[in-house]
Amino acid sequence: MNQIEQLKYKYARLNVLEKIIAVNVIVFLFAVLFRKVIPTVFSYIYLPSNIWAFLIKPWTIVSYGFLHFDFIHLLFNMLWLYFLGRMMLNLFSPKMSLNIYFMGIITGGLVFLLGYNVFPNIFSANAYVLGASAGVRALLIFICAYMPNKDIRFFTFNLKLWWIGAVLVGLDILGIVNGNNQGGSLAHIGGAILGYVYAKQLVKGQDIGTGFGRFMDWFSALFKAKQKVKMKTVHKKSKVAGYKKEEFNQFNNQKKIDTILDKISKSGYDSLSKEEKEYLFKAGK
Repeated sequence: MNQIEQLKYKYARLNVLEKIIAVNVIVFLFAVLFRKVIPTVFSYIYLPSNIWAFLIKPWTIVSYGFLHFDFIHLLFNMLWLYFLGRMMLNLFSPKMSLNIYFMGIITGGLVFLLGYNVFPNIFSANAYVLGASAGVRALLIFICAYMPNKDIRFFTFNLKLWWIGAVLVGLDILGIVNGNNQGGSLAHIGGAILGYVYAKQLVKGQDIGTGFGRFMDWFSALFKAKQKVKMKTVHKKSKVAGYKKEEFNQFNNQKKIDTILDKISKSGYDSLSKEEKEYLFKAGK
């Protein structure tokens, strides 16, 4: 039980993109264990090329981005996501980073569906796409397009960001032409298009992810509505030591959290009592 609490605490301390990495790893482990036992389950997660199969399972336009069957595929996607996440969250808000990532996955999925259904003679039938590459590509191309002339140190010489973006897009185009990974390359192109357009519009002062962000807020609120109703109580406005009761409680809660964090820094997480761990976990949520 102690290990579970520590895992919960560590997960709560991750940033938004690190949490996505954690979810991807968990889904990969699930796939490793059960892919051969219950293979049909994964047809409800990856994105099929057949438009009618997709319409029956429309959620796969997002869920495919969390599924990997190959460890190397997962490893490179998560490494990219980790380092890109550090850059993104130093410059932009977590909400904008999530908007770009998920819009990249959706756009990548739509380009994949478009290619396989509009050009059936070029792309093989009954294919599917999976993996976080489209979302990762969206973040990467966004950064490359937003500050194209920024230098990145590569061994003994510098590379401009737009050079890196151009090379990766060129490789994706070759991937479509030579047929090694046509579905994945189409999804990459979709993510790249989203990242490029998002960056160029943001430079002009327009955040094209605002509407998508509002939709995600609304969607998330559906799962929190019941909890909010249960917690809703009516309090009379009262004051304690010159403060409103709400302000006084908030001050005391923050003071207790600071005391617990100070204890962790001095003696480690294991030095906390069960009550302190539960309090910190609830505060983290």
